[in-house]
Amino acid sequence: MPIHNRIADFHDEMTEWRRDIHAHPEIGFEEQRTSAIVAEKLESWGIEVHRGIAETGVIGVLRGNGSGTGTIGIRADMDALPMQEEGEVPYRSQIDNRMHGCGHDGHTTMLLGAARYLAETRNFDGTVHFIFQPAEEGRGGARKMVSEGLFDRFPCDTVWAIHNAPHLPLGTMAFRAGASLASADRATLRVRGKGSHAARPHDSVDPIAVGVQLYQGVQTIVSRNVDPLKPLVMSITQFHAGTANNVIAATAELIISIRAYDADVQDLVEKRLGELCDGVGRMYGATVELEYLRGVAATISGEAESAFAADVAENLIGADKVTRNGERGMGSEDFSMMLAERPGAFLWLGGGEPGKDYGLHHPKYDFNDAALPIGASFWASLVEARLPRG
Repeated sequence: MPIHNRIADFHDEMTEWRRDIHAHPEIGFEEQRTSAIVAEKLESWGIEVHRGIAETGVIGVLRGNGSGTGTIGIRADMDALPMQEEGEVPYRSQIDNRMHGCGHDGHTTMLLGAARYLAETRNFDGTVHFIFQPAEEGRGGARKMVSEGLFDRFPCDTVWAIHNAPHLPLGTMAFRAGASLASADRATLRVRGKGSHAARPHDSVDPIAVGVQLYQGVQTIVSRNVDPLKPLVMSITQFHAGTANNVIAATAELIISIRAYDADVQDLVEKRLGELCDGVGRMYGATVELEYLRGVAATISGEAESAFAADVAENLIGADKVTRNGERGMGSEDFSMMLAERPGAFLWLGGGEPGKDYGLHHPKYDFNDAALPIGASFWASLVEARLPRG
């Protein structure tokens, strides 16, 4: 059977939880309502609750039957995205420019479902730490939790996370040992030229012209500087300049999203961007300042942990629904900061629906509620297999 009977019994309740969270989205470090709901439910099931780690994070601690000292951490992210929802569901976002466009409402609900089941059954020997993390979407929630002593206060032998995958069929799961998602860095290029009247371009140092050259030069870092066998994506996602039609601006700004798997590629990109900014700036008589921010590392799952989780999934949903060598992607996931501290694995749960091809971060995306009991059952099975009684 693909889901536990008891979890199937409260599937409708899980759906209500998820849709309520969906209707009231909160972005990183603002998840006050969401974290309060999580804490209240955990406490109502007799789970020890700790609040306030990384501002709005919540940790639930549950001890099983027996005297075992094994520990496991299971993480779900709680934050939404700063985007406007375009879907027409009755539980659509009630807050402008806030939307659960990545399915974190589903992640939170699946972990709550597993926590409820495990609190009722306690068919394991050891301690489970339910980690409800804030601010996954680019705001460093995982890094902040780790820096505030997450694993010192709540020791975990292993740590695990699931992400929903609308591109995979409902009820399937995918695993990949090693690197599965990329690092994510951000570069800001600030151009300082000389402003002028639009009718007198010869009096200016046009920062837009400089920015265009920078844009073209960035593409050569990918095509001519980096080993083509090492993945790299550099996307200039913002280009800001000017305020009026008859004014040549004095400044411009370009912002770049940088994705890679290898630390040496990150180092090379930062070095070449610095050289590019210096050279183009001098060529045009402008000043170009580079701000390079290292974000999250590549997401690297352990070999043994990925294999163990795939075994659990096969026992739960069948081998035909499990992919052990899933595709890599150039997206990023700040759970990588937890995997850098403890062994574990990052997993994918299929939630695709026929006729709905909206991917993650799409303004019409909505988590498939049919996946809730599958994800909750997997978490429960993983805990029972990792911390067996007897």
